[in-house]
Amino acid sequence: MAHFHTKIKKGRPYLYVREIARVLGKPKVISQVYIGSPERVKALATADSDAANRRLRVEQFGALWLANQMDLDVDLAAMVDAVIPSARGEKGPSVGEYFLYCVLNRMVETRSKNRLSQWYGRTAIQHIRPTDIEQLTSARYWEKWERVSQPALEKIGRQFFEKIWGLESPDPDCLLFDTTNYYTFMASDTKSELAMRGNNKAGRHQLRQIGLGLLVARKSRLPLYCCIYPGNIHDSKIFHAIMDEMFGIACGLHKECQQLTVVIDKGINSAPNYAWLDERSQLHFITGYSPYFAQQLATTPLKKFDPVDTEKNRQFAAQQCPEKRLLAFRTTGEFWGRERTVVVTHNPATATKKNYVLNKKLETLHQRLTEMQAKVRNQEPHWRDPTAIKERYQRLCRQLHVSSKLFGLTFSPSDGTGHCLTMSYRRSAYQIEKARSFLGRNIIITDNTDWTTEDIVQASLDRWQVEDAFRLSNGNDEDLVEARPVRHWTDSKIRCHLFSCVVALTYLRRLELRLQRKGLDRTAASVMDEMKHLHSVLSLTEDGRQLKRRLETPSDSQAEVLHALGYTVDHRGVLQSLAG
Repeated sequence: MAHFHTKIKKGRPYLYVREIARVLGKPKVISQVYIGSPERVKALATADSDAANRRLRVEQFGALWLANQMDLDVDLAAMVDAVIPSARGEKGPSVGEYFLYCVLNRMVETRSKNRLSQWYGRTAIQHIRPTDIEQLTSARYWEKWERVSQPALEKIGRQFFEKIWGLESPDPDCLLFDTTNYYTFMASDTKSELAMRGNNKAGRHQLRQIGLGLLVARKSRLPLYCCIYPGNIHDSKIFHAIMDEMFGIACGLHKECQQLTVVIDKGINSAPNYAWLDERSQLHFITGYSPYFAQQLATTPLKKFDPVDTEKNRQFAAQQCPEKRLLAFRTTGEFWGRERTVVVTHNPATATKKNYVLNKKLETLHQRLTEMQAKVRNQEPHWRDPTAIKERYQRLCRQLHVSSKLFGLTFSPSDGTGHCLTMSYRRSAYQIEKARSFLGRNIIITDNTDWTTEDIVQASLDRWQVEDAFRLSNGNDEDLVEARPVRHWTDSKIRCHLFSCVVALTYLRRLELRLQRKGLDRTAASVMDEMKHLHSVLSLTEDGRQLKRRLETPSDSQAEVLHALGYTVDHRGVLQSLAG
């Protein structure tokens, strides 16, 4: 409840507006706004004072309230506190609340732990979920998260995903699994079992990194399992290490599921992984395969391909653009010791783009070879040894990611002594045409022999869902989630940080699902951006004698979101439940 409060400073009265609420069971001043001296108060109370001047405090409300709604039936804080109870004499927010307030921030407008309390100070958090925001500092976060061991966090994760499964009931027949990694600026001499150097997917190979694996339900796109692992472990090895736990959890969450298919990336391919899957009749896989290692399949003539019955192809047909349709050719082949179903796809749009890129690379090679030829002809230093020149050419091809067979180099003496060297080069029409035949091709392998070609292709295409989650966590939208760069320096805090990001991803997807069920097909990013502009306003009444807090009048799109969640803002600016 807001009220006026007067302070006497050097004999003069100054007016403040205070709001008090119970925080951790005790009354606490959650907001204090300075109004001013008696002269300013008199000016505010006059009839000449407009509505804008009577506004004392404007706080971000809509997006933060929306984020908190996604947690109400999950109660992450209570879940964490049940595993890590408060220590004797511990004051301030609990460990679970530190997790929750981190998650809420990453769903709305990502800030570092160092700036978290400052950000919350500009929001209406005290009217959504009161807390002592002065305690939400980076030092307190590090202190609290240091208490969270790896087994404790894994237990919290299992309980969290089990709760999500129970609330959303995602279809368990097909799951998507993929991995990514996040770089950190951790110094080389800082001890860590997680932060290791490896092949960084953002190209920051010189930095230490942490790996994250994510299992997502295909139809609902809800995360159902995550693992955090050292950054120097190959994807195929981490998949083998977690298969027992991951599939045990997935099968245990839905005991009626008789068959389960996991869609994985070709980077996870290895004989031990598929040998393990082959031993379990209820588990199946769909994976990609590099055309480089199956060139005969990848160069299958286009006359053997047929259009696939996908939604995108139906759109192309309706637009009278049949040449843009995705094509597929189905056959069988022996892979990893057994005969598998193989589907080769051809994407004309991708082939056109890659053909353009290949032509540019051929032009670059031709230009560089002409320069190299001139240097050899002029007998410049370091350009007199054919072996060294060929090595330079091959290094250039590796930089351009093309085969060195696209051009053939020949060397011969320019005079009878053999001391002067000439160089010539020639395009290999066969090798260039062979390279073009790979463009737009993708190979899919599965042990689902009873699935239709359309089902196999669509499941493989749906891997974008988990990749989309990774793009969001990698900072594609600078306000949401943004797990990298990881600015934590101990393994326990790194695990807590990445788990918080996964929880934020899950809640954002829950928001999209709840809106879809009400007929609103909106992305979480667009909804959060829209709702950030719905503010809570503390202002003086027209006579200047009373205080009132109200929400701004929502826009049409904001009102749609509120209505979809069962709420509305009445004429007084009060948020009301439609059920009540």
